[in-house]
Amino acid sequence: MNFFYEKVLGGKSGTTALLILSAIILVVFPLFLDAFRLNLVAKYLTYAFPAISLVLLWGYGGTLSLGQGIFFGLGGYAMAMFLKLEASTPEATAIQSTPGIPDFMDWNQLTALPWFWEPFNSLTFTLIAILVVPTLFAYIIGVAMFKRRVGGVYFAIITQVISLILTVLIVGQQGYTGGINGITDLRTLKGMDITSDTAKLVFYYITCFLLIAAVMGGRYILTSKFGRLLLAMRDKEDRVRFSGYDVANFKIFIFCVAAAISAVGGAMFTLVVGFMSPSFVGIVPSIEMVIFAAVGGRMSLIGAVYGCLLINFGKTAFSETFPELWLFLMGGLFIAVVMFFPNGLAGLWEDYGHLVKKRFSFITRFFDKSPNTLSDQKLEGTS
Repeated sequence: MNFFYEKVLGGKSGTTALLILSAIILVVFPLFLDAFRLNLVAKYLTYAFPAISLVLLWGYGGTLSLGQGIFFGLGGYAMAMFLKLEASTPEATAIQSTPGIPDFMDWNQLTALPWFWEPFNSLTFTLIAILVVPTLFAYIIGVAMFKRRVGGVYFAIITQVISLILTVLIVGQQGYTGGINGITDLRTLKGMDITSDTAKLVFYYITCFLLIAAVMGGRYILTSKFGRLLLAMRDKEDRVRFSGYDVANFKIFIFCVAAAISAVGGAMFTLVVGFMSPSFVGIVPSIEMVIFAAVGGRMSLIGAVYGCLLINFGKTAFSETFPELWLFLMGGLFIAVVMFFPNGLAGLWEDYGHLVKKRFSFITRFFDKSPNTLSDQKLEGTS
């Protein structure tokens, strides 16, 4: 029990922070937001998965990826393929030239379902593919890059290029992927109407619980010996290598873990929003994911969630009023955070949280930090 409390929940400070986040997303939002706004929050929370993955990969591992949208998109497309096949029964597609295949395939003169689509008739296979396909792709990229000691800005640029290539490939293979429109008109999941308010509420809670599980899993990694090695590699990579550790393998592992977490977010995005398109695989969403992590605090798992919510709430509010200025605002915000608040919201709490405690002394008992655990010192600046 003590192991779970210290290593997974993060001790007193980490547990408090997780309880506060859980209360906000599981109780406060459902109570005070209507169905439409709650579905928006669910979409925002799906973006928090790649933000959390970047805390592990970038904040602690020191490896900046500008291609997390790749894995977010692969997870999303895997789920979309299953949903599209379920919606493309012979009865539902009777007006097509070839009934029983997705509509965009029929429009592109395909007369049979491609072989690589066939396994996605199974939900079990789909759930496995959501994790395995992005992880395998990340492993291939990781081996190709890290075994050759490619890192830093070069790795960031390469992941960005891969993201662009994958986007062009998806758009170009319209008959197999839906092209620029993506995979749309998704209706049911095992017979349940995914557009109904009930289904949206179910998906919201599933997203919340998976997100909490991702935070707890991330804490376990960071409070383990492997987490300490990640920090050591970030600060003194050569010293870790000279100590006899295979730095490349550690980087490959955390890159694969980050890919799997991002893919779960992409799969939930497809369920929450009801479609998947190549626009979520490209360069812009990948950069936005980095901004989410930076604003929340790239050393704080929970901070990444708050950063994601803050940026997306702002994006919705400002884009509704000043749609042409939003991208400039987000770019300016990122520059401001990097220059003046490099540790994001988590860093602000570390620097000024004592003023809040002094002002509201009753908060102290909830936010006191124990100096005995790594998670109290490093992980939860937002507690």
